[in-house]
Amino acid sequence: MSENLFGLTVAADKGLDDLQCQRLLSENRRYQEVMLQYRCALKALESRLEILNEEFSLQHDRNPIESMKSRLKSPSSIMNKMHKRGLPLDFPTMQANIMDVAGVRVICSFEEDVFFLAKCLKDQSDIEIVTEKDYISNPKPNGYRSLHLTIRLPVFFAEKEIHVPVEIQLRTIAMDFWASLEHTIRYKKNLPINTKIETELKECADSSREWDSKMEHLLHILT
Repeated sequence: MSENLFGLTVAADKGLDDLQCQRLLSENRRYQEVMLQYRCALKALESRLEILNEEFSLQHDRNPIESMKSRLKSPSSIMNKMHKRGLPLDFPTMQANIMDVAGVRVICSFEEDVFFLAKCLKDQSDIEIVTEKDYISNPKPNGYRSLHLTIRLPVFFAEKEIHVPVEIQLRTIAMDFWASLEHTIRYKKNLPINTKIETELKECADSSREWDSKMEHLLHILT
């Protein structure tokens, strides 16, 4: 019998915020066990990326990774996503269908670094590529660029091995600059987005793409 996700379905219907959900979940052992898997998967992936970064730095005298940021989806965000998709609110369904409970955003120096890191991860024999969406070669209509990978990687515990999904977003500094400010304008400020603003956002995205190309060209000249 499938269990009720987090034991919070009724509470969530009453509009509990994330802090209240976290308080209720603090004694939910099943939730803690499941989220431990995702936290450990993030640590394992970050470790692999750090190794690739250090190896590249030794060989090329520069780091391909500028920064990394990981996150776990909040309880309310997970439940809202499952509710919108019409999924039953239980842990097995969440683990089988919600691929971005754990996520890592990797900011790279240059566009070629994005594809280098993606290839290195895809070449690792124990990593399964679930999905790949290349919004760099094929940007979204609004100009958004990033490379998204959903992978499964093994996490080793005392008595078991679990393959856990993690979403990875790889992008350059310029791509992240545009995406962060576009998100602020579009969602955080609740501003009306008209055709003129859409056009200007797209122009900014095109400019950021030119920056990436020019900076990568200069890198090749110098090296």
